[in-house]
Amino acid sequence: QVHLVESGGGLVQPGGSLRLSCAYSGRSSDYYAIGWYRQAPGKEREGVSCISFIDGTTYYADFAKGRFTISRDNAEKKVSLQMNVLRPDDTAHYYCATKCTGENYYRVESGYAEVWGQGTPVTVSS
Repeated sequence: QVHLVESGGGLVQPGGSLRLSCAYSGRSSDYYAIGWYRQAPGKEREGVSCISFIDGTTYYADFAKGRFTISRDNAEKKVSLQMNVLRPDDTAHYYCATKCTGENYYRVESGYAEVWGQGTPVTVSS
C-alpha cells in the first residue's frame, strides 16, 4: 500500500538549513517518482522538486535550483529534500506526493496512484 509521511519541518532563521524527509511504504515499484510541493498561505500549491524512481532523474523549480537538493535512500525508503540558504519566502507547508510536476518540469507515468502526505510546516523567520 502506498503511503507517505513527511517530517523535518520547523522554524529556521533566514540563511539557515532544513532537511525534510518523506518516508514511503510498500515496494519501490509502486512508485514512478516522488515530488515535493509547497503551499504558502494565500498562494497556490507549487512544485519544488522531484526524483524519478525509474531512472533517478531529478527536477527542480527555478527557485530551488542551487539551494535545494533532492535525494533518495532505497534502504531507508525515504526521499529527502535538503534546503539551504532558506529565505522568508520559502515559508510554506511542504508536502511529498507520488507525482512529478512543476512550473518547468512535468513527468507523468500511467498506472500509478496519486498519493499525498499530510505535510510538514516550514517557517523561515528571524
